Amino acid sequence: MNPTGLLEVTAVRRVTPRTARVTFTGDGLGELEPWPDQQLKLLVPPPGCPVRLPTAADDDVMRWYQAFLAIPEEERPVMRSYTVRSRNRGTIDVDFVLHPGPAGPATAWAFQAAVGDVLGRYGPDPAYRRPLSAADTLLLAGDETAIPAVASIMSEVDSPAVFLEVEDVAEEQPLPGEVHWLHRNGAEHGSRLLEAVRGAVLPAGSAAWLAGEASTVRALRRHLVGERGLPKGDIEFTGYWRRKLTQDDAPTPEDLADAAEKLGDSAGWTGN
Repeated sequence: MNPTGLLEVTAVRRVTPRTARVTFTGDGLGELEPWPDQQLKLLVPPPGCPVRLPTAADDDVMRWYQAFLAIPEEERPVMRSYTVRSRNRGTIDVDFVLHPGPAGPATAWAFQAAVGDVLGRYGPDPAYRRPLSAADTLLLAGDETAIPAVASIMSEVDSPAVFLEVEDVAEEQPLPGEVHWLHRNGAEHGSRLLEAVRGAVLPAGSAAWLAGEASTVRALRRHLVGERGLPKGDIEFTGYWRRKLTQDDAPTPEDLADAAEKLGDSAGWTGN
């Protein structure tokens, strides 16, 4: 499958007050092999501009990215990472969390998305596929941005321990198994999730998958390693977003440390 191409919107619907589900069609999607936590890059064009796709001689990701950067800045799409929520007969669904407050480019696009709108994509690329843990107990913990990935993992793993923090009961979604839903109701983002995971019973030999706001993911991982004794290689973790920062902002020292650890862990991921 060609990892780059165009996506056209065929449907838009609100699945919760703060989540818009957009259905896309596009060349090659019917050939897409499914796997859990399947990610892709969406290319959102500047307002009033058509999508410009990078042109590269082959499918090498670095050559593709160099071609992306070569697009004039005023015409270059904004690139954001998302997870495939589901797929059906040559279409994919992608969920956009509509955070309150000032909207970034992808959220602003999702607020006004309509049938016929076109975005670009890179991926999903099987080179970035990660194996699921074979541990007897897999902890899944995250916020609303992690729901698409969690849904796909729950479809593949028997009885994981799932903790999801959302704003309130209206943000809950049907998922294929038991979920401990945690409602912020105005509390600090991540506080309910941290409290719940700290109090959770995890058998020896458990593994974990963590995703959501970066500082919360970092705190969860520190707890699991430092207080629970989980090996670092048995914790898969991703900071999907950062408070008061966008993907265009420079990485913080903590971000760089996380990236270095992920590179190191990827070689040693055992999944028990």
